[in-house]
Amino acid sequence: MVRATVPSRLPTAVTTLSPTLAIQRRDRRRFAGNRAARMPRLLSDTAALPCLLFAMVFDAEGRGRLWEGGGLPEPVAEGFLWLHLDLVDARLDGLIAAGRFGPPALAVATFARDGHQRVVIEGTDLGLVIADRAREFDGRIADEPGGRLHCVLGAQRLVSGRRHATAAAEAARDAVLAGRRVTTPAGLLEIFVAGVAASLDASARRFSDALDAIEDRMLDEDQPDDPRPLAPIRRQAVRQHRQLAGLSAVFHRLEAETEEADDALPDAVVRMAARVVQRLDSLHRDMLVLSERSRLLQDEIAGRTAAETNRQLFTLSILTALFLPPTLVTGVFGMNTKGLFLGEFEDGSLLALLICAVAALAVYGVIRRLGLVKRRG
Repeated sequence: MVRATVPSRLPTAVTTLSPTLAIQRRDRRRFAGNRAARMPRLLSDTAALPCLLFAMVFDAEGRGRLWEGGGLPEPVAEGFLWLHLDLVDARLDGLIAAGRFGPPALAVATFARDGHQRVVIEGTDLGLVIADRAREFDGRIADEPGGRLHCVLGAQRLVSGRRHATAAAEAARDAVLAGRRVTTPAGLLEIFVAGVAASLDASARRFSDALDAIEDRMLDEDQPDDPRPLAPIRRQAVRQHRQLAGLSAVFHRLEAETEEADDALPDAVVRMAARVVQRLDSLHRDMLVLSERSRLLQDEIAGRTAAETNRQLFTLSILTALFLPPTLVTGVFGMNTKGLFLGEFEDGSLLALLICAVAALAVYGVIRRLGLVKRRG
């Protein structure tokens, strides 16, 4: 009977709950259908130009605007194009092989994962890997140019890319949108380098002010010599100078290439290289001066600290020499052996103290005779 009654009650319960269940099942089917409809687009549909972060079109007068159309902008008769890429995208290799960003061999050498700063030239096209400031997740920009910006430069095209967020391209884009005019790709590349140079120049001025404060404290006799503030300044100056040296070497090589007889680079690139080299050389000299100055200050502080330590050790040595004879005398009188002289004498202790004082004075006379006390002065 139990088996007969249970099936008879189930349809009633199902019939009572069927509207709610039907709504839930309909929502599930609708959600599953929407998800299934979206998944093919996520997996198969691709952008007309993958890995493109943004693109800008410049007219003949140097005014730039963001490209909002789909795909790659068509080459312009007057002006030039700027493409900024995300080099982490795996689909980039096919586009490089197809020549979408300039000569394939040049683009491969420029967009390689190697972070070494370099310059590659092929005909009228130019590829560079230069130092750039890294941008953190919170939007903060690092002072040290530890990032890398890869650039392929042509007559009417500049393709830049990065694997980690950097500051130069975004700063140049904001400057152009704010009204700054750029007439050639070489001028845009110069803006990239100018941003890095400005950051290094600001760091150099900050390091110079910090070194001035440390030097003033060293000249003040009342202030103790503390080498701890100098160590981070010297470390940062050396690291930034290392990046600047690589950046300067890239443009020195580019300038040397433009002076060769078979050079085919545009005149704008030649003029840009000369200006950048002049500015980087000035910064390089300033960084060298800062590195040498910080090293000299650190050596001077170390020398003064060592001299102070030697004076303290000398004083301690003199005191040890003065108290050594009294220590010997008290050791002799503390033997507690039979027949010890002055053992039966009424004023034996006073006489022993007198012997200690005379021995200390004798040692002091010997020290003065040898001229050791004058050395301390």
